Amino acid sequence: MTGRRRLTSPRPYRLLTRAAAVGALLSGCGVLPGAAEGSREPVTVMTWAPDTTGADSVNMAGMAAMARTYAAWINGQGGIDGHELRVLTCNEGDTPVGASRCARRAVDENVAAVVGSYSRHGRAFLAPLEAAGIPYIGGYGASADELTSYLSYPVNGGQPALVAGNGEQLASRCHRVSLVRPDSLVGDSMPGLLDTSLGRAGLPASYDIRAPEEATSYDSQAAEALARAAGGCVTAVLGQGTETFFDSFRRLEPEGSEVRISSVLGSIGQPLVNRTGGRNGPFEGAYVTGWYPDSGDARWDGMREVISRFAFGDNRIDPEDTGVQTTWIAYTVLKAVIEAMDRPEITAGGISVSLNRGTEVDTGGLTPVLRWRFQDMVGTAAYSRIVNGRVTFQVVREGRLVAEKQGFVDVTETLVDARLDR
Repeated sequence: MTGRRRLTSPRPYRLLTRAAAVGALLSGCGVLPGAAEGSREPVTVMTWAPDTTGADSVNMAGMAAMARTYAAWINGQGGIDGHELRVLTCNEGDTPVGASRCARRAVDENVAAVVGSYSRHGRAFLAPLEAAGIPYIGGYGASADELTSYLSYPVNGGQPALVAGNGEQLASRCHRVSLVRPDSLVGDSMPGLLDTSLGRAGLPASYDIRAPEEATSYDSQAAEALARAAGGCVTAVLGQGTETFFDSFRRLEPEGSEVRISSVLGSIGQPLVNRTGGRNGPFEGAYVTGWYPDSGDARWDGMREVISRFAFGDNRIDPEDTGVQTTWIAYTVLKAVIEAMDRPEITAGGISVSLNRGTEVDTGGLTPVLRWRFQDMVGTAAYSRIVNGRVTFQVVREGRLVAEKQGFVDVTETLVDARLDR
């Protein structure tokens, strides 16, 4: 990796009064017009995420709500470089059909970009976007296709960076690691990533335990993980199923066990820790690898202030949720790109050209400085679009996810060197 820059502190934010914000929020049908006026054309973008219910469903409604809140705030300041920001939202439904429908709507609406969105169905939504030349900025990283599409501009290293980082986080603490992961194509890449980091520390490969992603019980996998860890560590990366797995694990864990538990953000997060009992819950002491600084870090203060003043009690927006944080960073990218273009009309093609030519984005230290030139990318076929191979090490302490190690850890070499064909 080249072209990395020294991190800087966040810039101050100018906020609109509550009364003006109310005017900015008056809208309907998923479009959020703002108060920006002037001769420059508005910029229309879309944010999609699943807004679903049910035990096995994925609900990321806070991401679309964060996009609307961002628009209310930025339009109250005159928009982005004089352009009113219009945000369309779409319920992706956590299905390939829903993802494709949202993408086709984005094409029909002639949006300039899809920004800060979540979908596990990359093949369904990227084909329509690519055909229309619409860039996908700052996706959550839930789909492997986001890390290869030439019109995708990720702000993090996706799940591969988290798993690679998890191996490095555990390497100095565990003489043996059991990995519980999905029995899927995505899951098949995880042992190679984790084991590359463990191997650099002279540790043996993890014990690989496959599991269904949406089981109601993981008793057999938990028993196997405990036996194989032999006093070391158990890490589980099962997405929504991670909570269920550790329920099984804690029931079977013998009293006085010295096995340590671990996971990655997206499988464990502060909202889950809060919901399961905080300091008295099953995740106390867990090691967690993330993309960004912990949610209590001062670098999130600007986002928190915007949410506080412009979300009006919208309980879908949790500033501690990784999806909400990713949407904030993605819109920070959009703002920087539009300002760098400085044109009366902003198009999808113009945004892509600006990004490809090396527009730099300072996220106020929430990520390294981001840039999407060819030489900034990891450069492997599996992760060709990753430009940010850095992660953070966190731990659940007194019911809070806090930094276990200050700063970012670069796992780019692991992403390049890992064998994914195990």
